Amino acid sequence: MEGQRSRNISADPAGFENVFKTHFKNLHAYACTIIRNEADAEEIVQNVFYKLWEKKEQINIEQSIAGYLYRSVYNECLNYLKHAKVKENYRGAQIAATKDIDNASDSLIIKELRVKIENAIRELPEQCRAIFQMSRFEGLRYREIAGKLGISEKTVENQMGKALKTLRMKLLEYLPVIAILFNVINMMQ
Repeated sequence: MEGQRSRNISADPAGFENVFKTHFKNLHAYACTIIRNEADAEEIVQNVFYKLWEKKEQINIEQSIAGYLYRSVYNECLNYLKHAKVKENYRGAQIAATKDIDNASDSLIIKELRVKIENAIRELPEQCRAIFQMSRFEGLRYREIAGKLGISEKTVENQMGKALKTLRMKLLEYLPVIAILFNVINMMQ
């Protein structure tokens, strides 16, 4: 198959496996020199062979098969590097946005969210509010809260469930903002 011109790869399907076995290792080494990652290089070469197999009926190779494969691997590596650059730029934008959010603690949305959370907590029934504050702000465990208030752990658990459900309902419109803030905080850790 090597060296023949203007061949349709499907004309010799049994030879496809031979082409794969003959060229895979060298193509993998070539891809590694371009992208410097063995696993990704292996995936790129496998992808080239997969595309070749999928389009074997339409592809007419006007050069040597080795030349065609090396050009295909080169192009796939360039696409991989372009995609990696886009991902890197996106990460950079996320980091910049994180810094902006950190610097924007006085922003209107955050201030408004803070007020809404405080109001929602204030509107909880007295015992429910006390249990929520002990758990979330003082970091007490349910057993400790139950001991301090002279109630069962099950009551503490039920009251916390009620508090969280009520807060979720009252802050429903702010959940996307809260989710973004938690994602940003988690990225920074």
